[in-house]
Amino acid sequence: MKKLIAALTFGISLLFTTPTLAHTIQAGDTMAKIAKDNHLTLQELAELNPQIDNLDLIYVGQTVHINKIEADSEAAATLASLETRVDVAKIRYAQAQTNATTTNAVKAPPFSQSEIDLLARLVRAEAETEPFEGKVAVACVVLNRLESPKFPDTIKEVIYQKRQFQPVSNGQINKPADEDSIKAVYEALNEKRTLAQDSLFFYNPVIATSRWLDSRATTITIGDHVFKK
Repeated sequence: MKKLIAALTFGISLLFTTPTLAHTIQAGDTMAKIAKDNHLTLQELAELNPQIDNLDLIYVGQTVHINKIEADSEAAATLASLETRVDVAKIRYAQAQTNATTTNAVKAPPFSQSEIDLLARLVRAEAETEPFEGKVAVACVVLNRLESPKFPDTIKEVIYQKRQFQPVSNGQINKPADEDSIKAVYEALNEKRTLAQDSLFFYNPVIATSRWLDSRATTITIGDHVFKK
């Protein structure tokens, strides 16, 4: 009887044991090391973490999925959340189109959910401590570049263009967007599309180490950021 009870106790403990689903990156971690430690190939680990665009750019404190169940669940939840927010953006865009005159109609290109999320992540990384209008203006700069022949033709290509946005090089672009940043992207796509009109650049002149933007024409100043043509 004691052996039976012990066996049952062990079986029940297995049922209620929570498997390790994620790994929090520590100093010295690499994606290759995390994959090896969790008996995964680097490709398998990359597929479980599509939110990480560059496997060489990870930061301490970032969460890495190491279990397919958790990765799929979180991806589904993120997708559902983004779908809801994109639907809201579409409604607001339709309302703006209805209310605008023909000459002042807002024109927003059809962006994918992943592009909207990427733009919101850049806004958070570049303007987290800036006022809300400053966040909108940062999003407008990216949209202005899309319309300029001097820059690439997609949000991803604009953001990941070499030596353009510091959050890409320091890994901050991989952190999730907050609600204000997501809302700012919607505003930039709709009624505040012209907030930073003609602006193709922005910087904080107090902390900037490169001064090449000083000589360009200023379009607007919001918070600590100066926006330039």
